[in-house]
Amino acid sequence: MIKILAISGSVRVASTNTLLLRAAVQAAPEGMELSIYEGLRDLPTFSPDLTESLPPEAQALRTRLASADGLLIASPEYAHGVPGGMKNALDWIVGWGEFADKPVAFFSTSEYGEHAKVSLAEILQTMSARLVPEASLTIHLRGKKPDEAGQVLALASNQAALRLALAAFARAIESEHKGDEA
Repeated sequence: MIKILAISGSVRVASTNTLLLRAAVQAAPEGMELSIYEGLRDLPTFSPDLTESLPPEAQALRTRLASADGLLIASPEYAHGVPGGMKNALDWIVGWGEFADKPVAFFSTSEYGEHAKVSLAEILQTMSARLVPEASLTIHLRGKKPDEAGQVLALASNQAALRLALAAFARAIESEHKGDEA
């Protein structure tokens, strides 16, 4: 079983990024368990002074990530960058050995947001993550209300795109596992 942890960079109740991840949970292929991390808004602000004795919220994030074979991020762009909550979560795992070489894929809900994608890629590469561009996906939901976004996500073409992206992510993870065994 391939385990994927998904994190939405938005803490909005009606976040299209979170809706996209929920659709991904439903579209996950057989043999893949995709779960959404919902503790972003509860993480305390990162402080290096707290890394010896982690706050329970930060420890919970690390525990979930340690048991995951890959990380899927769906994040909006705020002011040409990564939202503060998403960056804060990454700060809690920077320098943490278990994150090195973790496969990461990006999902997006807007054709805009290239600055955030570039910023996220830079941050994650600095953290020694392994980006999987063939598993990245954009489904345009910008400006959609939750009901409208749900209708767009339910389209057969978007369901197929989700399945293809997740299958590509699974293949990348499986090939890494085979490489580790060699």
